[in-house]
Amino acid sequence: MYSRKLWFLWEWLREKQLDIEDAKTGNFVPLVNSKLQYEGKSYPSKRHRVRNNLPGTRNFCPLIRKTKKLEQYIGKKLSKTAIENISQTHPDLLSRAAAFLLLKDSKASYTIEGETPSHSRIERWGRIIGEAGQRKLSLPELEYLQQLVISDNRFMEPGLRMEGGFVGEHDRATGMPMPDHISARPDDLRALMAGLIETYELLCNDDFDAVLMATLIAFGFVFIHPFEDGNGRVHRYLFHHVLAEQGFVPKGLIFPVSAVILERIYEYRKIVEHFSKPRLDLIEWRPTEKNNVEVLNETIDLYRYFDATKQAEFFFECVGETVNKTLPHEVNYLIKYDLLNEFIKNYVDMPDKLVDLLIRFLNQNNGKLSKQAKEREFEKLTDREIQAIQQKYAEIFG
Repeated sequence: MYSRKLWFLWEWLREKQLDIEDAKTGNFVPLVNSKLQYEGKSYPSKRHRVRNNLPGTRNFCPLIRKTKKLEQYIGKKLSKTAIENISQTHPDLLSRAAAFLLLKDSKASYTIEGETPSHSRIERWGRIIGEAGQRKLSLPELEYLQQLVISDNRFMEPGLRMEGGFVGEHDRATGMPMPDHISARPDDLRALMAGLIETYELLCNDDFDAVLMATLIAFGFVFIHPFEDGNGRVHRYLFHHVLAEQGFVPKGLIFPVSAVILERIYEYRKIVEHFSKPRLDLIEWRPTEKNNVEVLNETIDLYRYFDATKQAEFFFECVGETVNKTLPHEVNYLIKYDLLNEFIKNYVDMPDKLVDLLIRFLNQNNGKLSKQAKEREFEKLTDREIQAIQQKYAEIFG
């Protein structure tokens, strides 16, 4: 059995055939032990009497081990829970919650990268996230997304990198690269990206879990780091794309994945380091004249065959928090907001814009109107009116 598995893998990985006759006896055995790892759809190889149930292709095939945590999360059926909760929400509330969460996620994605873009750029990227899952995943699509992320490409070459790449710092005195992560070699990028997309298409035709699939594709992309810039935001877009296309997310709603990741940014960085740090010892490199890195040894296998278990556990935790906490919290807030909004309008004849500002000020100051707000924006409100509004806020928001 093990000899036949090794034989199959030797020929499958190398795309060469050994001078051995086809196996005539022996039961067909699965390549992946489904008790230990998550398997893909099974394809029989008569020559080896082996069932190829790898969740990927020759050029991209990470594996995820079955752990107690992952099995528990899969058993919770988070997609079903989200869809059931949303179905009980009024369409108007859902639409408003979706719009807010979309902007929140877009802003968080920039914040993770240490950027503070204009509101128009945040809105533009938010609209793109809102279209996730509507177009087929392909290399031209990923390059198009990069162009949307990097609106000014005067200082970089768009598309697949032509040079090496790394994530890290430069030595202040010498400018020497100090990498935390070294990206795939430029010569390997086309094969790796083709493999990633082929694997996604393979898993789409299977009943592979959507969250596990999103883990393999999104983290696989950012580990490869195919672009000179914009990799991080496209990586997080891929979470949205997979979950939306696989129907995991309720229609019309985008999970605020980046917002949840931002709240757990230390864990997120540790999860990325879990992949990157051990590989630094396996990569030979030298600095270039541009203070970049040039990889000297063969490294393609480091990016196409890796264990994504830790990343899967982290992402499932993020999805669980979104379903059980973030979405219900936002819908609950809007219900309370509407109750207070209605009270204020019935109590004081005030424009919608000013009512919204008043509620935001109360939220920011634990239900109390600050002295500055009383003297400026709301100087026309009487002490009695302010007291009544604050009391109502306390009743509604607790």
